[in-house]
Amino acid sequence: MDAMDKTPAKPKHLGKPGAVRYGRPPRERAGEVEARILEAARHLFLEHGLAGTSMEEIATRARAGKPTIYARFPSKEALFTAVVMRNVATNVARFEASMPAAGTMEERLISMGAAVLHWVLVSDTVELLRLAIAEGRRFPDLAIRVHLMARERGGEGVARVLGEVAHADDLGSLPAFAPERLATTTRFFLDLVLFPLLMRALLGEKLKALCAEIGPHVARSVAFFLAACRNDGVS
Repeated sequence: MDAMDKTPAKPKHLGKPGAVRYGRPPRERAGEVEARILEAARHLFLEHGLAGTSMEEIATRARAGKPTIYARFPSKEALFTAVVMRNVATNVARFEASMPAAGTMEERLISMGAAVLHWVLVSDTVELLRLAIAEGRRFPDLAIRVHLMARERGGEGVARVLGEVAHADDLGSLPAFAPERLATTTRFFLDLVLFPLLMRALLGEKLKALCAEIGPHVARSVAFFLAACRNDGVS
């Protein structure tokens, strides 16, 4: 055969037409890829549970290779924990941004408590926490780790707002709001305001009915909380 009749060889660096190539994303897209992985995982976990979701399914929905996922999240349990923490961080950012700049301390704390409860009860938080509890027998450390991390991250956001509100008011001089006691004071606030309704939601009570209780529940809880602070009952 004449050399002129030979078909030129296809360059080795060209892949098959339409092939999907997975690799390390550019630096500016790394955050986008991680957000896509977390969102895909959240949907699949809520649809099929932790046991019923595979990393392959997450990779397919996220349009990311499994090595890309494992480079960020070493296990499915770590990925689930990251999904929950992303949900918590989103709720914290929302209520911090929504805090009123004016009003008495009681009014502002009532507004904060109501905001926290509304976002927790109408978001995926309840379903994700239920899922962590349900998987407790297969992954004994998962539920407690998720609970403690979510409580710590949420507490940090509430503590910031609580400290700001207190020091804009005469009550800021009370011992309960001293920097070294603020973490304990925040824990009491959350125990009074958030956890009673959250626990009832986790046990299966209707979220619509619980949301209807938020206003009076928060008002009573904040009044009790401030009375305890004034009488040095938070220590």
